[in-house]
Amino acid sequence: MKFEIVNNPVGMIDFVLDNGDMINAEAASLVYMSDDIAIETKKRRGGLLKTLKTTMLAGESFFMNEYRSRRDGTRLGITGNAVGDMHHIHVEDGEYFIQSGSFVCSTAELTLDTQWQGFKKGLFGTNLFMLKTVGGGTLFVDGWGGVRRLDLGRGETVKIDNYQIVAFTGADYDVIKLGSLKTTIFGGDALVTKFTGPGTVYYSTKNPMELARALRPFLSSNNSNATSSVVGGLIGAGIGLKR
Repeated sequence: MKFEIVNNPVGMIDFVLDNGDMINAEAASLVYMSDDIAIETKKRRGGLLKTLKTTMLAGESFFMNEYRSRRDGTRLGITGNAVGDMHHIHVEDGEYFIQSGSFVCSTAELTLDTQWQGFKKGLFGTNLFMLKTVGGGTLFVDGWGGVRRLDLGRGETVKIDNYQIVAFTGADYDVIKLGSLKTTIFGGDALVTKFTGPGTVYYSTKNPMELARALRPFLSSNNSNATSSVVGGLIGAGIGLKR
């Protein structure tokens, strides 16, 4: 199997698959595929209990699409939901934790489970549960805007906005209040996640909640023309960026 991530920051993955290679991808992520690729919609790999947990607790879809190549040299294009970078992570030693919604696809040998975050981290973060990798393989994630990697040394700390975390491994983490009451009320950043190394953190450069707030005035039922204009503008901006 070979792959290339193209057209970031509105990226997609171009796969070249050999006979028997298989990719597990989220529903509705297909861009294109060769004739000699078999597609089958199945429940998530890893057993019924893990599938139910991932669906009910982490907000992911119950079914995934399995793409299996029937000859050498087939081509497959996969993309994510976020308007931003795609990124690949080779998972070997240790688990990766993935923010719900950031997972796009993976190679066949890697499956997903859920990780309970505890009430404090979950209620004051974004979800009570995060996705957790099981086994090794190649994982593909996406984020809003760019996706950056940060390697933390032992004892090194960093604070990242809860909605801009994509994935991480190794590091301890906790959800904390940022700054004073004034910062909470007027600064727009009330809570963040504090990571302590050693570990690796992937984060996105844009906040999807801020995009949602910006679009809210245009998304009323009485303003369909404005909505179309905004969506068209976003698409046009994306096309301009990838050039």
